[in-house]
Parts: sequence; C-alpha cells; structure tokens
Amino acid sequence: MNALSHTEEKPGSPGALPCAAATGARATRRAAPGKAVTRERWVPWLFILPVVLYLALFQGLPLLKELSLSFTDATLLSPQNATFIGIDNYRTLFQDSAIRHVFYITAIYTFACVTLSISLGLGAALLLDRAFKGRSVARALVTIPWAAPPVAVALIFIWIYNGQYGIFNHALQWLGMGGNDGSWLDSPQFALPAILLTTVWQIFPFSSVVLLAALQGVPEELREAAIIDRADRLNRFKAVVWPVIQPTVALLALFITIWSLRRFDLIWLMTQGGPIGATNTLVIELYRNAFVNFDLGLAAALGMTGVAIALVITLTYSILARRSARGR
Repeated sequence: MNALSHTEEKPGSPGALPCAAATGARATRRAAPGKAVTRERWVPWLFILPVVLYLALFQGLPLLKELSLSFTDATLLSPQNATFIGIDNYRTLFQDSAIRHVFYITAIYTFACVTLSISLGLGAALLLDRAFKGRSVARALVTIPWAAPPVAVALIFIWIYNGQYGIFNHALQWLGMGGNDGSWLDSPQFALPAILLTTVWQIFPFSSVVLLAALQGVPEELREAAIIDRADRLNRFKAVVWPVIQPTVALLALFITIWSLRRFDLIWLMTQGGPIGATNTLVIELYRNAFVNFDLGLAAALGMTGVAIALVITLTYSILARRSARGR
C-alpha cells in the first residue's frame, strides 16, 4: 500500500489548519439549519400577534366586562351602582316563559335561514355552473340582493308586505290564492315567515356564490367518468359532486348559523320583535332589555348565553370536521 495514504497530519503541522477550518465550517453549517427552523416556527406567531392583540383588546375585555355584568343588577342609568346577585339573571332566563319563547323563535329562525338559504343557494349554483348564453350576466345579477344594504331591504319589503298597496297581496290575488287583509308584518301568524322570506332572499346569493366556487373544484374527469358509466344526474351529484362540496356546505352552514343568531338590523327595522313577540329573537330581546328596559344585568346574561351557544356550535363543527377528515 502507498505509505502516503497512512500519513497523518500532526496538530502543529501546517496541514492541520485547513482541516480545523473545514471542521468548524461544517459545524456552523450544521447549526445554522436549527436556528433557521426556530425562526420559521416563530414567524407565523409574529404575523398573528396583531390580530390576537386586537381581539384581546376589543373583544376579550368587553366580553369579560359583559360576563361580570351578567352577575349583577346593573342598570343603564346607574351602572356604577351595580350589586352582585349571583346567577339570578341566568335563573330568570330559564324560568321566564317569555324568554324561553325568545329562544324558541331564535331556534326556528336560525334553522330556517340555514336550510333555506343553503338549499336555494345550491340550486342556483348548480344552474349557474352550467354553460348557457348570458351566464356571466346571471352570475353578476344573483349577487344584487346580498349587496343591498339591510336598511334598504327592510324598507322595500315593508312596502311589499303592506296589506293595502303592497305587491305581495296583489300577486297572491292574481294567482287566485287570496291574500291578507292587513299588513303581513302585523300578523302574529305570518310575521315570522315574512321575515324569513326577506332574510333568505338577501343571504341566499352569498350561499350560491360560495357553492359555485366549490363546484368549480369538482374534477371534470370524474364527471366524465360518471357520464360514461351512465349514471343519472342524481347519482352523479351524490357520488361525484357532493363529496367535493360537502366541507364547503358545512362551513357555510356554520357561518349562516352564527350570522342568524346575531342578526338585528333587518328584524328590528321591520317588526321590532313583534307582533306579540312573534319575531322576537335573542338579539332583539337583548337590545330591548338593555336600551328600553335599562336592565343591563339581564341583557348581559342574554348576551353571554348567545356567546355560549355560538361557541358550542363552533366546537361541534370543529369536532365533526376533524372526524370527517380522519375518515377520508
């Protein structure tokens, strides 16, 4: 064997310096990726830090104040003279039959808004997903109700539902379905359906736009394969389209649920929760207790109950979404 291959550099020899430098460089290169990974871990937190601070300052602190008010008898005229009364306000929520009726109306209103707006939105999205002349114009026109201000929508539908000169009564009479002698919004029987019709008319375009975007993500080759297999439209929808848009539908249902729980302007402008509490939802009752009856304590308890309901719905959605993702 060549003797040079067994030659070793002594520590004091000139050849040892380049080896030491190379070893140090390799150590530096090994240490650098670790620091880079550490920095990359903190980068997302730095970006969301302003949002967290904003939510803590403008959402967290008011919620804590509202929570503390819900255990007092604070009034709007003298909130500084509040007295701690424990859970009396929450006990009132479940013992008062009028407030239980408020939760009942809120549940009906929320469920109807979610089911009807998503159903109509899905139908409109399926129609707009097809190729036809003037499709781009139709897609633009369908968003008009969603873009309309709630105040304008409320004023328009108050006129539509008027019993004397409203177009709704005239349309029903023209169709041979009779009509209502008075205003539809003054009827305890028809006020809530009238509010629901107005709400769904305004929000279903948002559902159609979101679901249309989801439909664009359905692979075309899967649709063609289903057509080749001679599957009808219903089976193509169930086997190809629905699995793709199902997560979007679930997220959309969550958003509409939360928006329906907190919707105030449209209902207040049209009926103010009447007649006889027929359209009195949670936020309407909260507003009435705080700014009409001046009972901040009970209003705060209603608000915290609404927050708890929204959190339960959100957590349920998160759990179901994770289980669905694991099952795929």
